[in-house]
Amino acid sequence: MEDKDLILAIDNGTQSLKALIFDLEGRLLFKERVPFKPYFSENPGWAEQDPLLFWQALCDACNGLWQQGGVDKERIAGVAVTTQRGTVVNVDRDGKPLRPAIIWLDQRKTYGLPPVGGIWGILFKLSGVSGTVAYLQAEAEANWIRTKQPEIWKETHKFLLLSGYLTYRLTGKFVDSIGCQVGYIPFDYKHLRWSSDWDWKWKAVPMDPDLLPKLIPPGKVLGQITGDAAEETGIPVGLPLIAAAADKACEVIGSGSLDPSIGCLSYGTTATINVTHKKYIEAIRVIPPYPSAVRGHYSIEVQIFRGFWMVKWFKEEFGYPEQQKAEMDGIEAETLFDRLVEDIPPGSMGLMLQPYWTPGIKMPGPEAKGAIIGFGDVHTRAHLYRSILEGLAYALREGAERIEKRTKVPIKSLRVSGGGSQSRVAMQVTADIFGIPTAKPSIYETSGLGAAIDAAVGLGLHNDFQSAIKAMTHIGEVFEPDMKAHKLYDSLYRQVYKKMYKHLKPLYGRIREITGYPA
Repeated sequence: MEDKDLILAIDNGTQSLKALIFDLEGRLLFKERVPFKPYFSENPGWAEQDPLLFWQALCDACNGLWQQGGVDKERIAGVAVTTQRGTVVNVDRDGKPLRPAIIWLDQRKTYGLPPVGGIWGILFKLSGVSGTVAYLQAEAEANWIRTKQPEIWKETHKFLLLSGYLTYRLTGKFVDSIGCQVGYIPFDYKHLRWSSDWDWKWKAVPMDPDLLPKLIPPGKVLGQITGDAAEETGIPVGLPLIAAAADKACEVIGSGSLDPSIGCLSYGTTATINVTHKKYIEAIRVIPPYPSAVRGHYSIEVQIFRGFWMVKWFKEEFGYPEQQKAEMDGIEAETLFDRLVEDIPPGSMGLMLQPYWTPGIKMPGPEAKGAIIGFGDVHTRAHLYRSILEGLAYALREGAERIEKRTKVPIKSLRVSGGGSQSRVAMQVTADIFGIPTAKPSIYETSGLGAAIDAAVGLGLHNDFQSAIKAMTHIGEVFEPDMKAHKLYDSLYRQVYKKMYKHLKPLYGRIREITGYPA
């Protein structure tokens, strides 16, 4: 029998689930993707999904791998799972879902909750963060279920993230990785454990601590594949399931970023910039860094909500000609959008976009709206498309500067993952706006690769994370900045972009007061 030198990584995203087989050099040997509808919505702003759909997608993806032929199951050393963040599942004692999962895209709020009181309430008022805490309370899915569906909450045996639900289905244990704990839950992000009983989070999101699963550090064993799971998935019974992390955290190490001088951009539905750091550092006050896929480390992150979602929006609202031609030619419409902007100069002839399409907590604030300024009669939809790419890069550069200010470590190079990394225009715009080399990893599946790295270290197939990342991640194409374009972008960024929100914020507030949107 050959050595066990392969890793099975499960990557459960928002629109699909992928089963991936990697070797110890990070080569993707086999892949099976099962697409699904991201969510259903019974009310405006809701986003829910049947948890069984995710499990069935996992089973179908794994069985699809085996049906391809060529996969030697005897060589698989272990399994790791990474999932979308912030999606929650209520289950009973038998692990059966009690209601649809609430997806991270869900926008429902729970208003009228009593504010956190006592000494915590006083401290929050003195420090000016009472509004932020109230926002977190309103956003917490657990608060909505507890107040709106008390009968469901009463029957809940465990309140799990999607990662914890899939872990239970695979191992029969209510356990989850520390690296997956990203959500409105009583988690101590600084000490990487459930919050102490005196912590204010238990007042903000009241629940019995027994509702939460046992936590295991990334790279440690969560359990073994059970007979039932093996029968449904075809994964060999008894294989160890190794704790990985949430998809963004896995993406960071899968891109080769284990140093705060290497910024990892994710051009996905939510665009992010992350760095891995040994210290707990808040890039934005009160917003914690998330657990890294490397145990004991943190993933310092700034998010741009509705990031590359705006490309989808443009495609649906303005891209009908490209959609038609792409369908006829059998190519992706985004490829034609790149061609659309080939002749549009850097700076989009003064068309400036700020991508605050969804309000934030601190920066931007809850009153924020997206803005496009500088229109003239020369501008076309091509200028608009380029301004979307530029606006996202400006926002991510602003996030990078916040991180650099807090870590005191300059970001010297970038790795870009996510769907947007497939756009050569987006990659070059990013390099030009940041003014530093911007690289694509050699493979697209960086989140799954990050999970495989966790498994490889946990199984002792690589000695540590440094050696695993060095062996398993590889740089692909590098986009060098055009310094002439960077000079133009730098002026627009400093003199226009960074001033937009401050000047428009009062108007956003008035719009909100008059129209009631956003609530």
